[in-house]
Amino acid sequence: MEKNYFVHESAYVDENVEIGEDTKIWHFSHIQSVSKIGKKCVMGQNVKVGNNVTIGNFVKIQNNVSVYEGVTLEDYVFCGLSMVFTNVIDPRSKYPQVGSQFYLKTLVKEGASLGANSTIVCIVTIGRLAFVGAGAVVTKDIPDFALVAGVPARIVGWVSEAGKKLKFDKGGIAFCEKSS
Repeated sequence: MEKNYFVHESAYVDENVEIGEDTKIWHFSHIQSVSKIGKKCVMGQNVKVGNNVTIGNFVKIQNNVSVYEGVTLEDYVFCGLSMVFTNVIDPRSKYPQVGSQFYLKTLVKEGASLGANSTIVCIVTIGRLAFVGAGAVVTKDIPDFALVAGVPARIVGWVSEAGKKLKFDKGGIAFCEKSS
């Protein structure tokens, strides 16, 4: 069976993985068992996709990102350089929590962007087309189209589908300079 995707020779793809057509998996990445990656995705250098992870179509994951078990990325999600997901709320070396029964869920909805070095603490949902600023720490759900920044992340504005911060006229009507 011919591969219709690209895996760099230094990357590892475990058995029982689904990879969509035209997806690219770059240097030193590792895709673990029972993961599903959609079509036309890009996994940058040193990306780890954990067991049982589902990644939609047209997702871009930049270098040095680990997508742990319990995380689901819908279509068109962008994960910036070195951003972080967690999947256990109270980790302790002395009391290990290893296995699916311990991993908490995180959902990143369609088109959301997660900035470089942001941290997404588990048990949250990032809304459609939301934009998480670089370095932000997300500790609670983020609504659709919200622009969040800071530690902890808080809403600082609203973004368009194109990812531009919306401007509002005196009547409260939103305007996007890129998509209008």
